[in-house]
Amino acid sequence: MTFDPTSESLSNLLSENRTFAPTPEFAAQANAKADMYEEAERDRLAFWEKQASALYWHQKWKQVLDWQPPFAKWFVGGKLNASYNALDRHVLEGRGDRVAFLFEGEPGDTRTITYAELLTEVKKTANALLSLGIKDGDRVAIYMPMIPEAAIAMLACARVGAAHSVVFGGFSADSLLARIQDADATLVITADGGFRKGGAFGLKAIVDEALKGETNVKNVLVVKRTGQDISMTPRDVWWHDLVDKQSAEHEATAFDSEHPLFILYTSGTTAKPKGIAHTTGGYLTQAAFTHRIVFDLKPETDIYWCTADVGWITGHSYVVYGPLINGATQVMYEGTPDTPHKGRIFEMIEKYGVTILYTAPTLIRTWMKWGDEYPNKFNLKSLRLLGSVGEPINPEAWMWYREVIGGNRCPIVDTWWQTETGAIMISPLPGVTATKPGSAMRPLPGISAKVVDDSGNEVGNGGGGYLILDKPWPSMLRGVWREPQRYKDTYWSRFEGLYFAGDGAKLDDDGALWLLGRVDDVMNVSGHRISTTEVESALVSHHAVAEAAVVGANDELTGQAIVAFVILRGGVAPDKDLEKSLRDHVAKEIGAIAKPRQIMVVAELPKTRSGKIMRRLLRDVAENRTVGDATTLADPNVMKLISEGLKSGTKED
Repeated sequence: MTFDPTSESLSNLLSENRTFAPTPEFAAQANAKADMYEEAERDRLAFWEKQASALYWHQKWKQVLDWQPPFAKWFVGGKLNASYNALDRHVLEGRGDRVAFLFEGEPGDTRTITYAELLTEVKKTANALLSLGIKDGDRVAIYMPMIPEAAIAMLACARVGAAHSVVFGGFSADSLLARIQDADATLVITADGGFRKGGAFGLKAIVDEALKGETNVKNVLVVKRTGQDISMTPRDVWWHDLVDKQSAEHEATAFDSEHPLFILYTSGTTAKPKGIAHTTGGYLTQAAFTHRIVFDLKPETDIYWCTADVGWITGHSYVVYGPLINGATQVMYEGTPDTPHKGRIFEMIEKYGVTILYTAPTLIRTWMKWGDEYPNKFNLKSLRLLGSVGEPINPEAWMWYREVIGGNRCPIVDTWWQTETGAIMISPLPGVTATKPGSAMRPLPGISAKVVDDSGNEVGNGGGGYLILDKPWPSMLRGVWREPQRYKDTYWSRFEGLYFAGDGAKLDDDGALWLLGRVDDVMNVSGHRISTTEVESALVSHHAVAEAAVVGANDELTGQAIVAFVILRGGVAPDKDLEKSLRDHVAKEIGAIAKPRQIMVVAELPKTRSGKIMRRLLRDVAENRTVGDATTLADPNVMKLISEGLKSGTKED
């Protein structure tokens, strides 16, 4: 058969036939039921109205949806408060003694905070914000380590109606300044520093550096976390000095459902980051609903742990707002997975009896690389459900997660969503879906997602293309902060009237949905458009490989050739036969067309601080160019080692 490059937008190469149905026991107790899909299909708006009714509304809405493409308003006319929904109502309904956060710092210090205690702290912090002149409609930048005060600061902002802009505590002074300026924040909340990789790092000094730029910041509120020496100016206020003396009385104000709740910046194709704006009613509805059904949360008995930092959207939706609205008890951890040892996460699962774990494929593949001995040292039998987020998960990493971490008994929910979508969009429903390793399976009830070709026409089962959303959803972004044209150009211009996420996807022969990573990462090899995700998955399915990153490099013969960078599993040593074995394995798994031209064994891959692989930099190396800006990497030195190492990697004859 001759290949027609116009027939599909992305070649569908890998197939996966393994399926895992939920056990009858899990299905019987599951929050999600199969009829939810039909219910949502029958009347989508009534379905979302029902989910919104699970929140406390000070004033009910008059209209479910006002849709003026591409701008949506949900639950129009309704009024509510995010902080009231997360805290007050639990206390008023008699759940004040329930633990909200089981906090563990990297040095091993712990705090147990109940819902009543959290409410008191948030009320006092809200009063502190008011004393600094913060009012409804202002913006507050939050630059914190992963400590309870980060969540308290977010909820206090929501309580008084100020939009928070959380900036991940690993970003540089320049990145922080750009975000403060764009949001026009008037207050920064930070800490002296935090603990990471066995030592204290500074945050306040980076804030000081950032604020040398031009801003309208009037105060900096500083939590004492590490006790390191920092400079304090008249503009700076210690958290303990200001918050501790405030009244514990504060009545939450009801805000319009479309009141801005937060801005979260994501990197754009230009140097200027995009301020993704989310409002209150729709966002909270979908965050709480998805948290309840995707993780099958039983708030009375579950110990939930999402390992994301609050600096990312996952930390907003599935550490702060979703779990607290649902009255969950959750673990919060400040440090890194390998400090003081590589079993730290597993040790904490055992210690706290964690039942639900939600983490990223990057970490799962890192655990694979370190070896089974670390999880095997600890009792992980408390776990009953596992989740994955952040990027597509390779089938073999999924299987390892199921077998080694989940003991072959825990359903896995592989979730697809974005900063822009606000909450999970595509995921199996545990107790309902027979899952396939590596597939996010299908859109959640109430969500409409499709795979289309270059012309915007739906592809059938077995076809690949672009993932689009063709109907508005409650937690969708309300625009790019103060840049409506950029919002239209970025998300709505590729296909008329359709939201284009920027991701490639395919439907397998059974109609299950597979995410294929960013379309920018597609390689064009001899007329075939091949997704990096598929080749990486094929490499990771080899017994020697823990993680792989693949790029297309210019090639005179084929247009682009595949260059692969692989990290080996613990205990595997590279040898001269390994590269051949890996090439042959890829050819066997997905066809000779996808055989890498060059394979290089590396110790680490260039990753951003949120764990995403920076393929752009690997492409520079593969094409012998000067490596571009590496400042956003978690470890900027990684590129130097890779560049030097590539020269020793062999090419296929």
